[in-house]
Amino acid sequence: MTQKILVINPGSTSTKVAIFCDNEVCFDAEVRHPRDIIDKYATVMDQKSFRTEQVLSLIDESLKEGQLDIVVGRGGLLRAIPGGPYLINDEMIADLESAKYGAHPCNLGAMIARDLAAKWGVPAMIMDPVVTDEMDPVAKITGFPEITRRSVFHALSQRGVARTVAAKLGIEYEKGKFIVAHLGGGVSIGAHRNGRVVDVVNALDGEGPFSPERSGSLPVLTVLELLASGKFSYDELRKKVTSGSGLLGLLGTNDLREVEARIIAGDEEARLVFDALAYNLSKYISSFVPVLMKEDSAKKPVTAIILTGGGAKSLRLVNAVEDMVGSIANVHVITGLEEMEVMGRGGLAVLRNELVPAEYFAAVSSEKTK
Repeated sequence: MTQKILVINPGSTSTKVAIFCDNEVCFDAEVRHPRDIIDKYATVMDQKSFRTEQVLSLIDESLKEGQLDIVVGRGGLLRAIPGGPYLINDEMIADLESAKYGAHPCNLGAMIARDLAAKWGVPAMIMDPVVTDEMDPVAKITGFPEITRRSVFHALSQRGVARTVAAKLGIEYEKGKFIVAHLGGGVSIGAHRNGRVVDVVNALDGEGPFSPERSGSLPVLTVLELLASGKFSYDELRKKVTSGSGLLGLLGTNDLREVEARIIAGDEEARLVFDALAYNLSKYISSFVPVLMKEDSAKKPVTAIILTGGGAKSLRLVNAVEDMVGSIANVHVITGLEEMEVMGRGGLAVLRNELVPAEYFAAVSSEKTK
């Protein structure tokens, strides 16, 4: 009997939905959320009802012919946990609602999934959340004792495309060394060494290249001076850095297609900003070469460089990045439903008892451990 898995993936500026009939995609759709609509909501949590209605409007017709068996939502900002499937429980929802570990639209994945699962009376789970943590201890150390780097990245997307490329190359993912860049509203880059993501460019915390709507790494002292000047409150500056900068702040749009159209029309400012985006992406991709040389510097350090996400659909951007990093390793471009497929396969594996979901526990506070 065919089993149906509903997959929900909220991103910064869109929500993707897919229904899998066993391993096959029997429905997929994406609704984009214009920035002027998103900006009407003061917090990410305030978007929940709006995004849920959008999901229901997409799947209403598709679910009339059959019942769902499980709902899989994108994992949000939780405590650092290993990858794999997790049933959505009260502790997980509480951590997401409070934004204890950060606010991002991906937090809504588990919340919408649980609500819709209750509607159909089926289980709800997440798979490979963005807080999947396999970083080498040395990668977490900063020069500021009070700050430790953390692992937050597009784990679903990165693992999915790395496995896809490994299969194409005829090797096991666990035996390869990949640099994977997810080019979305935010950009994350991962160093995948023998099946583990040992270091990441964590776009959520402000690391790495600027993106369509995030600032990327900034000079710390200049940021402190800007905050001290009173020009921005903390909340205003945080919002600007995470959703009002990058292409959006520099050119007034987060759409690469519009930027490219301006370049074709002769806009030199758009050309310069676009070139800077490609330059920054290439710089941070290249920075992971020493990380992958760590255990076996005698062999070619990088099996492949992989570009994925919406930005990888820009041939101009892909070509510009490939020109700069192609000497390191062959560049592969994978776009499509890889992220959704990983969640769909995970849901099916749970239904078939091939994977057993773990239970999420909130972190125990220091007061409780005394």
